[in-house]
Amino acid sequence: MPLLLNAIGTPFIELHTVDSTNNYAMALIPEGMAQHGTAVFTHEQTKGKGQRGKSWISQKDSNIAISIIIEPAALKLQQLFVFNMAIALGVQSFFNNYAGGDIKIKWPNDIYWRDRKAGGILIENVIQGTAWKYAIVGIGLNINQTDFGAFQYKAVSLKQITGKEFHTTSLAKELCTNIDIYFKQLLNNTSVIAEAYHTHLYKRGEVVHLKKGDKTFTTVITGVNEQGQLVTKQHGKEEIFDAGTVEWI
Repeated sequence: MPLLLNAIGTPFIELHTVDSTNNYAMALIPEGMAQHGTAVFTHEQTKGKGQRGKSWISQKDSNIAISIIIEPAALKLQQLFVFNMAIALGVQSFFNNYAGGDIKIKWPNDIYWRDRKAGGILIENVIQGTAWKYAIVGIGLNINQTDFGAFQYKAVSLKQITGKEFHTTSLAKELCTNIDIYFKQLLNNTSVIAEAYHTHLYKRGEVVHLKKGDKTFTTVITGVNEQGQLVTKQHGKEEIFDAGTVEWI
């Protein structure tokens, strides 16, 4: 396959409602209809997916709920997380352009404004043997929603940050263009991606409180390694954690 067969966001499929954009995009693969760059955007998602089996709740007609089909091209399986880094950077920089700063990537794949969640990313990979066939990149971003119920002080939207209302479909297309830039950059130079990711990593170099099992501890975030593990330092000793094994406090 040519490395850049289509620009990401081409074709752009717009739906009124769907259970999950990731499910819709994934279903295109066995039908032979999947192609690099296809974006599936919906105005209403009834069963949105979050990390580790959690649900993603989003008000109708208020936010970005989109899934993008990407063929990893020349990337190898061991580059799975640097691919995640490139996607996260594409989302972070897009949101940051409108929010005016303070947008960070919270490990493993959340988008944060200061200490509040503005969005999340869920990547589902299709791997056959040692061949990495497709990545289905699911992205949820809070755009115009202002009521988050029980999560009112933990979540935030672009409207709350800026005081402005946005056209979600137009923003979704722009998001695709931004991700395309970082995907091309990844194919050219993975080290640049890793360096940029760490520049925007939430709480990097800061003391944080984490919980593993019943144990709560204080440590310093130093980075994320190529395997996607969180790297911390406590009392001069380095520790690494897999995604899902620790909670932020």
